[in-house]
Amino acid sequence: MMIARAPSIACLLMLILAAAPAAASLGVAEAQGFSWGAMLMGLFGGLALFLLGLDRLTESLKAAAGSRLQSCLERLTNNRFSGALVGALTTAMLQSSSVTTVLVVGFVSAGVMSLSQSVGVIMGANIGSTVTAQIIAFNVSTYALSLVAAGFAMLTFARREQFRHYGGMLLGLGLIFFGMGIMTDAMVPLRAYPPFLEWMVGMESPFIGLLVGALFTALIQSSAATTGLVIIMASQGFISLPAGITLALGANIGTCVTAMLATIGKPLVALRAATIHVLFNVAGVLLWLGFVDQLAALTVALSPQYGELQGMDRLAAEAPRQIANANTLFNVLNTFIFIALAPFFARLAMVLVPERKDLDKTPVVVPKYLDERLLDTPAAALNLVRMEIGRLGQEVVQMTETIWPALQKNDNQLFREVQRRDDVIDLLHTEIINYLSMLGKKELTEDQAHDYYLLSQAADTLERIGDVIESELVETGFKIAQLPLRPGAQIRDLLGRLHAYVYTAVELAVRAVNDNDSAPAQELLGMRREVNEAVEGAFRRQVASMAASDTERLKLLQLEFEITDKFKQIFSLAKRIARLYQPYSD
Repeated sequence: MMIARAPSIACLLMLILAAAPAAASLGVAEAQGFSWGAMLMGLFGGLALFLLGLDRLTESLKAAAGSRLQSCLERLTNNRFSGALVGALTTAMLQSSSVTTVLVVGFVSAGVMSLSQSVGVIMGANIGSTVTAQIIAFNVSTYALSLVAAGFAMLTFARREQFRHYGGMLLGLGLIFFGMGIMTDAMVPLRAYPPFLEWMVGMESPFIGLLVGALFTALIQSSAATTGLVIIMASQGFISLPAGITLALGANIGTCVTAMLATIGKPLVALRAATIHVLFNVAGVLLWLGFVDQLAALTVALSPQYGELQGMDRLAAEAPRQIANANTLFNVLNTFIFIALAPFFARLAMVLVPERKDLDKTPVVVPKYLDERLLDTPAAALNLVRMEIGRLGQEVVQMTETIWPALQKNDNQLFREVQRRDDVIDLLHTEIINYLSMLGKKELTEDQAHDYYLLSQAADTLERIGDVIESELVETGFKIAQLPLRPGAQIRDLLGRLHAYVYTAVELAVRAVNDNDSAPAQELLGMRREVNEAVEGAFRRQVASMAASDTERLKLLQLEFEITDKFKQIFSLAKRIARLYQPYSD
């Protein structure tokens, strides 16, 4: 959701929609004492407050949920029903089905989740997104300013970070209800304005309602705002419940535009996940378009009724909950109807979005997981950084594995492979640091700030290991190639043993970062004695050879010293990463 731009876009659309049917009768309206300026000012100002409150509520929910967002998705099983439940819960916490979809794409790309499994989560995300409508339907605008005051006080004076997040939620809710109250009051004069009422009759047509709901949601990129306006119009008597349902159905299609736009320049799997989102939403809308009246009747039967009230008072009491319940009912029923077809949706997405046949076979190194849309969700963004560092770390592991056979054989092809991998590492490291720099400008909790520090240090240290291998060990290999002598069998065995320790250490360091696990770090730190003994053994053998060596042999011994020293340096860098995850180790 691009909340920052939503108010201006909403103003433009509302101006078009409101002005079109009334332009010819504007003089009559003014003569009757109806002020378009005051009405539009209240409508636009209320919508701006509504979106501002929704943004504040979403940010506070994200911060309060923290790393639980990740663990919620990571507990996904092969059961598609549990996947739908996880998707619903995650979206309810995030207040954004688009963000949930991005998280799903990251897991699919990482191989943690199959595309078929992702369908259940995406379906569940639609259910979770209806929580916003249920909150809005309470419409406690009378207490809106009290919520704003209480939320602001908690944000300002609370010492515990968690209470500040709760304050942000209250402030956001207060602004949502206050904005809705302003929009409701602004639209009251339209009850007595015949041209507007005649235009609203057109909303009774399912196709017009569907089109308006989809267009409005696509432009403001917020289905919650569309639902809020539908609730207001229904509570004012401007539209019937069936018309409100068709507008909400249109919002389900319009919200797909955000997901599709977000896939531009993204991996193929992102486009497929967004395609599944579109297929599911469009199929659900088409299924119910001919049964809107029946859905309305079912909603009325399941919603609370206030028979003691009459006229507009009853309408204002019943309509908000009916619209919210219809929205939830529609998405829940769709999920139960289509969830059995999850594999079909996955296969259809793969057919509609086939593998690209790139003519240019030159590999382009780009981040696989980093996504700027998740910068506003630090817990999720940090997890993406961890996954990208894991990818960088695998390149470092491969470099570490390749460098010893390259040194043994003086193989230029292997040396070039090491250099190519270092280029990949440098590019990924730059992208990771840039992403972390943007993330560092966001509001992080103490735990998130700690993770931020660990990940930035790990990325820098892994990049330094790559530099030691590429810039120093490869250069040493080139120097050895120019000598007539080669290292003897004994020193090769000693260095080979040392290299095996170093390779294991780098692998453990990468695993500690990638899994956020102290066990590999502890294992790495437990290797210190063996590595020190291997280093000392190599040095002793080299020193013993110096006495009876000629000039050429001394040059080779110096280069063997360098190899030993660089292996030791790589192990020290790996230990530095391990200590990040074992801070109390000596």
